Amino acid sequence: MKIYTRTGDGGDTGLFDGTRVPKNDPRVAAYGDVDELNANLGLARAVAADGEIAAELVRLQRDLFAMGALLADPSGTVGQKISKARIEDADVTRLEQVVDKFESELPPLTNFVLAGGSLCGAALHLARAVCRRAERSIVALEPAVDPLLLKYINRLSDLLFVLARAANHRAGAPETTW
Repeated sequence: MKIYTRTGDGGDTGLFDGTRVPKNDPRVAAYGDVDELNANLGLARAVAADGEIAAELVRLQRDLFAMGALLADPSGTVGQKISKARIEDADVTRLEQVVDKFESELPPLTNFVLAGGSLCGAALHLARAVCRRAERSIVALEPAVDPLLLKYINRLSDLLFVLARAANHRAGAPETTW
C-alpha cells in the first residue's frame, strides 16, 4: 500500500462510507483534532519517565484511534464492522476510575494550576487543551454524534489534567499556581 493516493490533491477526502467531502468539512476537522490529540499523547508518552502513566497513554491513544474512526464514519457502521473501533460506557467508567486512582495520590487543589512542570506534565497539559478543542469540534457536528463520544472526550480532558498533575508530582516538579 502506498502512503500517497493522490485522491486528496483537489482538497477533498474520503470518509469511511465512501462519501467525498472537502478537507475543511467540520467532520474532518473534528477527527483531525482527535488525531492531533493522539499525537500529543504520543509526545507525552515519549517523555514519560513513569511506566504507569505511559501505559495509560497507550490505552488512551488506542481509544482515540477508535474515536477518529467513529467520527470519520457518518453511516455509523464502522463500530459494527471493526470491534476495536468502539467507545462504550465501560470506557468512560474506566476513565473515571483512572482519574480517581491518580487523584488519590495528589494534594488537593486550592488554586488554579498553570501548565508546566516536568516535560511529561507540560505535554499532558498541552494535550488537555487540544482535547478541549476536539470536544468543541465534536459538539459542533451536525447531525450530532453519539452522546457517548461527548461523554468520553469530556472525561478524557479531566483525566489528562490529573495525569499532568500526577506526572509532575511523581517527578518532583512543583506546580505553579495562579
